Amino acid sequence: MSPEFIIGLIILLGGSVASAFPRPKTYLVQLINLEIPAWGLLLVMLSYNEALALFTFGGVSALSTFIYVRVMQKKEAAV
Repeated sequence: MSPEFIIGLIILLGGSVASAFPRPKTYLVQLINLEIPAWGLLLVMLSYNEALALFTFGGVSALSTFIYVRVMQKKEAAV
């Protein structure tokens, strides 16, 4: 196992917990915490192939940000 893989898994797990249970429950903090697991996934994929890492990071970042912004809009409209 390469060091990138192990560090990536640690960041992925830690970032997922930070994203699920943020300290100040503001939308900006949750959006920033959503990028932490994406960096962990980038390191995991980097241990396999550079192109795969780049495409995965781009896809995950774009989709997760889009989905989270839509959730924030729906919560604001409901309040």
